[in-house]
Order: sequence, then structure tokens, then C-alpha cells
Amino acid sequence: MRQSLTEIHEARVTAGTLRPDPAQHAVLPRLETLRLWLEQNSARRTGLFAGLFAKPLTPPKGLYLWGGVGRGKSMLMDLFTEATDIRAKRRVHFHAFMQEVHKAIHAARQKGVEDPIVPVADAISAQLRLLAFDEMQISDIADAMIVGRLFERLFAAGVVIVTTSNRGPEELYKNGLNRQLFLPFITLLRNKLEVVELEGPNDYRQHRLQGAQVYFHPAGQARGQIAAIWEDLTGGAKGEALRLPVNGREVEVPRFANGVGRATFWELCARPLGPGDYLAIAAAVRVLILEDIPQLSASNYNEAKRFVTLIDALYEARVRLICSAADIPERLYLEGTGAFEFERTASRLREMQGAGWAEG
Repeated sequence: MRQSLTEIHEARVTAGTLRPDPAQHAVLPRLETLRLWLEQNSARRTGLFAGLFAKPLTPPKGLYLWGGVGRGKSMLMDLFTEATDIRAKRRVHFHAFMQEVHKAIHAARQKGVEDPIVPVADAISAQLRLLAFDEMQISDIADAMIVGRLFERLFAAGVVIVTTSNRGPEELYKNGLNRQLFLPFITLLRNKLEVVELEGPNDYRQHRLQGAQVYFHPAGQARGQIAAIWEDLTGGAKGEALRLPVNGREVEVPRFANGVGRATFWELCARPLGPGDYLAIAAAVRVLILEDIPQLSASNYNEAKRFVTLIDALYEARVRLICSAADIPERLYLEGTGAFEFERTASRLREMQGAGWAEG
């Protein structure tokens, strides 16, 4: 017998795999409405029946679900996407989707297409009835200048969009370059999506880490514990590379799943990355697992400077940090140029170990 999203959610609460949450419960009927419409109408837009309808069907409003970190937004979206019985659907991290769009636009331009957004949007809408984005965040001007026309064409084609974000629509691309050109996109989101704030006291990723050790040393002895934390936070996902556009290029988090990024110190700090790169990472992940932080000194001064910048970005964004290091924070950088300045970083590393820190 077919279960509603509310019944599926309640069954998981009963089984103990989810916790009771009135805020989550209140969102489920909205998602159920979308689910029913998609299941009843998706066949009319594809296959043999597509030619019978000259105009795209007009779906109900999609959903823009936003709120603080760890409130269960991604879980609700995944539950909805998995339970919606149609084939023409896709769930994707917003940054990964925009990376694909940029590549497709570049390929269209290489073919001499005058307005490449048109064929790119049309190709997406020809394949999908449901597009579910995780963690919409606009931090790159290239994205900001594209999303308005792209989404407008997707909406016109009848694509249902559901997205999660840590920010309300008005906070997207805040203080960005030429933001006035971005404002019509905010209006479009408001018109086409029902904006719902997921309010609630529970941060489920933080709950898993409550009272747990999150800083391990020496690093070589912590691999099993780090692997267990990754397994728990991601539900056993293998993880895929997350590539974030930053000023016309990309910065990569080697492994990413369920809002959790994972990388080694060398992968993020031995490369010539700057503040913009680390801000993009901090905006894209809710938890970062950083492994193999070495002893720091004048011999790896550049790497140490990047590490300081990374920690500052994570600290300001309230990203939960789990790491393995050569020693305790206060003994990571004992002498040489930069040792004095590192005291603030050591203090932040110590503060970020607090069980309730990311909630502050």
C-alpha cells in the first residue's frame, strides 16, 4: 500500500532512525502535494504522449526550504525525491549542478551558439520533471549572472524545483558584485517557489557529535576513528568530489556527501588557494573532516598561512571541524615566523572542539 510522506516519516520515527520534529512534520504535506502532482502528470510530458500537449503543464509552486544547519532540510528533500515515483527526476548539490551548467554553456559557445543558456536549459527540461537542489548558495558572480535566465526557462518548461538553503532568498549573493542585477532572480524564486523556513531546535549532525571527540592526535593513530565518523555522518556514502566555482576557476573538496566534506591538510593547504577559495568551501559544507595536519614551522610557512585562513573561514561560517593532527593545537606551531600569530588559530581550534560550538 502506498504511504504518504507523513506516514513514511512517522514510520522512521517509530523505528528510531529519525527523531520527532514538529517543524519537519509540518513541511511534509506541502511536499506530498508536489509528489502527487508529479506522479499524476509526469507521463503526460514524456514518451508517446508528449506530442499531444503543445503547451507545458503548469505545476504547483515548488519549494524553497531554508533554515539553520542540521535541521533536517536535506533529509526531507531526499525523502521526497526518493518517494516520488517518476523517472524524470534528479537530486544534485547546487554547486555541482552549476558547474555542469557552466561546462555546457562553454561547449555551446564553442559551437557558435549565440545564446547558450537557451539550449542548456532546454536540454535539462527535456530530461527532467523534478529538479531537487541541495544547499543553494550563490557566491560566484558567474553563477549570479546565469541563474535568473536559466531558472526562468526551466520554470516556463514546467520543471518542478525543490531546493534547500541555509539562507532565505533575500540573503542570497548578499553584498555580491553587481547585486542589483541579481535581484530579479530573488523575485522569480518568490513567485515560483513556496518559501518555507524550517524552524526547529535540533541540529542532527551536531547531535551525533554531541560530546564526541572531534580533534585527534597523533594523526596516524586516528584513521579508524575518522573513518567511523565519516560513516556515521554520511550514512556510509562513498562521497564524490565537490568542485566549487571561484572567480572563473574551481576549488575541489575531494570527498563530499550529506553536507560533509573530507580532505587532507595537503589537499587544501598545499595548493595555491586563497581566502575566496576557503570562503567557498565554508559556504558549501556543514562539517569538514580535515586529516593529517602536520607540525608547522618556517619550513612549511605558506601551507601554515593557508591553514590559518581556512580555519578563519570555517570559524566565521560556524562549520563543524573534525580533524587529525600531529599534536594538540597549542603545540602545532611552536617556533619560527608566524608562531605568535598562530596562537589565535590554536585558540580557535580549541574553541571549535566544544560540543555546542557550532550552535553558538
